Amino acid sequence: MHPEHTADAPARIHWTEEGQPRNARWRSESGMPPPKKVVIADDKTPADVAYRLACEGTALLWRGDFHNARQLLQALARRADHKGGRARAPKVPASPAEAFHLHRQAQSQRARTLAMLLLPFEADYTVPLRRAPDVTQACNEAYGRADEAFVASMRELLGLIGAHEWRKNGVEIPALDARIHPHYGVFSPIRGEYVALVADAPLPPACALAFDIGTGTGVLAALLAQRGVGRVVATDMDARALSCARENLQRLGVAGTVEVVQADLFPDGRANLVVCNPPWLPGRPSSSIEYAVYDPDSRMLKGFLNGLAAHLAPGGEGWLILSDLAEHLGLRPREQLLALIAAGGLEVIERIDVRPTHPRASDAADPLHAARAAELTSLWRLRAL
Repeated sequence: MHPEHTADAPARIHWTEEGQPRNARWRSESGMPPPKKVVIADDKTPADVAYRLACEGTALLWRGDFHNARQLLQALARRADHKGGRARAPKVPASPAEAFHLHRQAQSQRARTLAMLLLPFEADYTVPLRRAPDVTQACNEAYGRADEAFVASMRELLGLIGAHEWRKNGVEIPALDARIHPHYGVFSPIRGEYVALVADAPLPPACALAFDIGTGTGVLAALLAQRGVGRVVATDMDARALSCARENLQRLGVAGTVEVVQADLFPDGRANLVVCNPPWLPGRPSSSIEYAVYDPDSRMLKGFLNGLAAHLAPGGEGWLILSDLAEHLGLRPREQLLALIAAGGLEVIERIDVRPTHPRASDAADPLHAARAAELTSLWRLRAL
């Protein structure tokens, strides 16, 4: 293993500037390794040259005006989006699953290319460029306490800034009649239809205790508390999610009802209601935030269904919130889901469906439009046999 990548030493990026070898700490929340080749770029660097270098895997460390760097990133994005459009017709996928994999492949390549525009950061999170904004708070929220100078991609910084705005302004949740404030790296509950399902489904009788498995922002735990469940235990493995949930529950005034604990799926004991909204697509995440979307080998889904019966009180219910997008994409057939439910010693009491209303469901230009247009989000009410 290269010494730059040991557990004790953060990765470092190396370049030559003014004839001198230089290096700095490398940061990438997506897990991208430090680029092996780095050149200096500034306001005079043409967009076509920058794009060619980025496609070749050569990173550009920016030394010019911050706003010009932002404009260059936009120019790179335009070129990436039109790449190959005139050269040859795109491959026609043979199946929805192939369309999905080609789409992910294209998105991954685009992300790698755009990540090649790099910015320097001082140890206090100052960006030492002309007209650079103050990004101290956004960086603190994502990275924690500053300790040394580093280099990161401009695209990552814009993601940090966007996440800071989401955290500051919050997401309106009509079912709560309140806002949820997602933290950086914690999936935002912008798909409101699944929250509405949990708001409307009939609670089991005498529901004194509920578990919210994989709580994320804490939105479902807060909703259960607001619906009158006596005590809720919300679990998650991710430190950012635990912090985010605690902050949201405190803000909403239900921290006395909801206990947030770090656990892999279930806490100890049995509950009248166990709710889980696992990632909806089987697949390998390419970054930490994608763990809220992609469930490798359906691990969380299988773990929930396998362990649910052992964590239900007599007469209790498990609520599985799941989209059928994976079925329309050919990634997981309905028969497999039903077999997992049966293998867990469970039966279906009821399935409550809702059609998504997010913009991509009606965007005919989306490569996955046919699957998204047919998608249903369901709340499966389950009980032990």
